[in-house]
Amino acid sequence: MKKVAVIMGSDSDLPVVEKAVTELKKYGVPTEVHVFSAHRTPDEAIGFAKAAEDNGFGVIISAAGKAAHLGGVLAANTVLPVIGVPIKASALEGMDALLSTVQMPPGIPVASVAIDGAKNAGILAVEILALSDPDLKKKLWDERKKAHDAVIEKDKKVSQQFQ
Repeated sequence: MKKVAVIMGSDSDLPVVEKAVTELKKYGVPTEVHVFSAHRTPDEAIGFAKAAEDNGFGVIISAAGKAAHLGGVLAANTVLPVIGVPIKASALEGMDALLSTVQMPPGIPVASVAIDGAKNAGILAVEILALSDPDLKKKLWDERKKAHDAVIEKDKKVSQQFQ
């Protein structure tokens, strides 16, 4: 199975990023977590991205706040899918990071989830890997069924409360 890299621009992003790691582990996806800054450690970020495919990665999740250039730097140096997680880290409440993540030039895409949406980034990474892994695909469908059943149960309780 391919691994997923979870790269954050600062260790202060860890409380958000842990939600992606939790999802990846739930599905049994091998994961590596690193701190690389697009601005303070660009050589390391670029080196990681250039070697990622050879090192067994299938997807990269990039979490960064403020200027949030990390996803673009990683995407510019690999053809693996990069999923950006804009982090709420400034007075702009994460809008700066969201715009930096989604406004990529043609030819260098970075997929994006919601501000602080690391859980969905983890699930999206699993969905990408599941394209070539039937076991992962089954696990995803099983989780969808659990979520469905939970909503049905909540509906019953709420409906009964108002009858």
